[in-house]
Amino acid sequence: MANAASMREEAETVAVRALGFVAADPELLPRFLAITGIEAHSIRRAAEEPGFLAGVLQFILAHEPTLLRFAEETGTPPAAVGKALRALPLGNDDHERST
Repeated sequence: MANAASMREEAETVAVRALGFVAADPELLPRFLAITGIEAHSIRRAAEEPGFLAGVLQFILAHEPTLLRFAEETGTPPAAVGKALRALPLGNDDHERST
């Protein structure tokens, strides 16, 4: 059984792959930016914030055709995206939230 650190590392890898997928898509990127309120030039800074990577995965999971295309193009099983989300900070209610 994988420990929490390796699970989180794997989850971060899936999320970074998802961010690259979104960033490379001329239709998804503007939608992601509009939904999150992040400006394109601020993505790197935003990516350092707790919960950002979970938000990327939530974006992918929110639209099944996007999820399936991401899964196909990256070889990531769709179920792995939800599993990764739950392993990231703010991906579920089990993580501590900063005040």
